[in-house]
Amino acid sequence: MSTKPILLFLLLNTSVVSVSFAQTIPLVYNVENTGESFAKPVLPLLNDLPAIQPLTDPFMWSGTDPYKRPDRHGRSTKFRNWSKRRAEIAREIQNYEIGEKPVRPDTITASISDSNLLTVSIIKNGQSLTLTSEITYPDSTRFGPGPYPAVIGMGKGSGSLPHEIFAGNGCATIAFNFTQVMAWGQKRGNEPINKLYPDLIAMGAYSAWSWGVSRLIDGIELVPGIKIDLKHLAVTGCSFAGKMALFAGAFDERIALTIAQESGGGGAAAWRVSETLGKVETLGRTSHVWFKEELFRFAKSVSKLPYDHHELMAMIAPRALLCLGNPDYEWLASESGYVSCRAAHEVWKTFGIADRFGFSIVGGHSHCSLPASQYPEVTAFVKKFLCRDTAANTKVTISPYESVDYLRWIKWWGKTVPSFPE
Repeated sequence: MSTKPILLFLLLNTSVVSVSFAQTIPLVYNVENTGESFAKPVLPLLNDLPAIQPLTDPFMWSGTDPYKRPDRHGRSTKFRNWSKRRAEIAREIQNYEIGEKPVRPDTITASISDSNLLTVSIIKNGQSLTLTSEITYPDSTRFGPGPYPAVIGMGKGSGSLPHEIFAGNGCATIAFNFTQVMAWGQKRGNEPINKLYPDLIAMGAYSAWSWGVSRLIDGIELVPGIKIDLKHLAVTGCSFAGKMALFAGAFDERIALTIAQESGGGGAAAWRVSETLGKVETLGRTSHVWFKEELFRFAKSVSKLPYDHHELMAMIAPRALLCLGNPDYEWLASESGYVSCRAAHEVWKTFGIADRFGFSIVGGHSHCSLPASQYPEVTAFVKKFLCRDTAANTKVTISPYESVDYLRWIKWWGKTVPSFPE
């Protein structure tokens, strides 16, 4: 009897199981942090951290020494364990890099004016902070009365992306006025957020701004009858604001889609890979006010970081992420971004949801100016993950770096001690 029918039956049924499992994995959550209840891992001091030259294994539990535990017992690739592992990565990034992102305060109120100006008031320790954001709705004669999917743009409604990509697909745009939380070049201890949290003076801007985006979402949730679809929210920004969008998406699981545009070092690019390139934004060259000052102790020992920014991106899984790059600007470290994206993509692929992550690294245009060639990729992610168009093609892996051996950075995962292949 031929084995071909049996093999075909097994292959078909395996595919059905994979598709069925992927369909049960949420596209978004209704809480800011699903891992909040997990115990915080004990994190070593810099001198006690092992040096890991290639990219760290995103599936390895915090505290596992890969040199002592090179087998598979110190890691898990099961989706049921991902919330806990994601929470560990979050703790590592807060501990070593950006500082603590405060939890939601007890007192938040919100209102919206007739001119669609959203006002969110936050009170903590007897001090107050107010966020105001203009909401622009799409054409109701074309898209109906709502509620509408929405994008929160860092600095302005659609960030640095063209407004028509969102409005033309029935999405509202919401501006995040980040200076209401912390200035671009913060003066530590003298920013609006510091009044609420005087004990967190050391926090970096990306912790503060992520907190601000989450409080803005809280405000949207609190306004009765607001015409925003809370299950279909996106964030986007470019350059330093691209980092802002990436951190915001990573640290708030109510965000269904993150579009990080040309985020460079401290964003999509991996600190370890950037060290091997030219005049790019390495850990030692990035802005001190955006991060904890303690991060810069790693400037000459980046390999001691127990994570890297492919894991920052992986925190967004299983939700959707699109990274846009521009190789014409050396400072952006686009090759590092490519390697980091390839590494992060392994997480989505492991869970059978590879189409929820994409990257497009394309030159021939100004910084933060989306070229016509990238419109289809952005539009596809907006349609699929904001507008529920399941037919949109989000299998996007575009770059000029196909000859770059990214596998050498991740080949050790789950197999051997952390070393590059000979």
